[in-house]
Amino acid sequence: MRNLFITIAALLVLPGDLVLAQELEPRRWSHLPIGANFLGFGYVYTDTDIFVNPTLQLENVRADIHSTAISYVRAVELFSKSARVDVLLPYSVGRWEGLLEGEPASTRRSGFNDPKVRFALNLLGSPAQRGADFRQFEVNTIVGAAVEITMPLGEYQDDKLINLGTNRWTIRPQIGVVHNWDKWAAELTTSAWFFTDNDEFSGNKTREQNPLLAVQSHVIYTFRPGFWASVSAAYGSGARSTIDGIEADDEIGKFLWAASFGFPISRQQGVKIAYMAGETTENTGNDYKRLIFAYSMMWGGN
Repeated sequence: MRNLFITIAALLVLPGDLVLAQELEPRRWSHLPIGANFLGFGYVYTDTDIFVNPTLQLENVRADIHSTAISYVRAVELFSKSARVDVLLPYSVGRWEGLLEGEPASTRRSGFNDPKVRFALNLLGSPAQRGADFRQFEVNTIVGAAVEITMPLGEYQDDKLINLGTNRWTIRPQIGVVHNWDKWAAELTTSAWFFTDNDEFSGNKTREQNPLLAVQSHVIYTFRPGFWASVSAAYGSGARSTIDGIEADDEIGKFLWAASFGFPISRQQGVKIAYMAGETTENTGNDYKRLIFAYSMMWGGN
């Protein structure tokens, strides 16, 4: 019973919040040389305080989550424009704990999260270029469109209320604009997440969720190729759930901000370090702090 209440608390605030938090990433509309490949490995530590409805008699609810991920990016040509395909496979280990009626309670989960595939096409300001032609080309403004699909392949047990997978498809269309001047760049992205139903929620219940709408912005300064820093901010709202026709008190309203720093360790390899924080604007939700370490290597595109 104690674990059940803890998992209910996590359920009310985590699925939509994690979706939003995972996407606050700068430089996703960058002009890339056609044929370039990027392989990345990342580690993320998340420390979150969870706020729940007082009727659940839960206090001091928090979670520690350790996540690792493998990512792959391929730059391709489509309609003489620059495009890219991203694949992300994450794995997480987490512990949720708190007080139920004044007594300690906790639960743990480990396994694969839902993998993601993203396709982006730069519609304006980013022609297909490679090799010497790419290096000579200077981009001022880029406008792009993308769609990201999250597949229901993560760890999921229908008799549990907290899971690392969601047992549903998520489709996320997005529009992005980047303007570059000298060593500075400003980036703006608007997104919407659309969720299919989870018809195996907590046994045989059906969980529906309204769309989540979000906007994010980044200001980036490039000291030299591969050596950059950025500050980011985002806001997302919506995603209220309905379980077997009954609305849940889990609508998301969240501000996020982040600071990132990237530097090269060779001509084909780089490292990124980032700090991210999120704060809920609703009575239920979560505040969190997140540390991110990522390594990537590049080949091709010559």
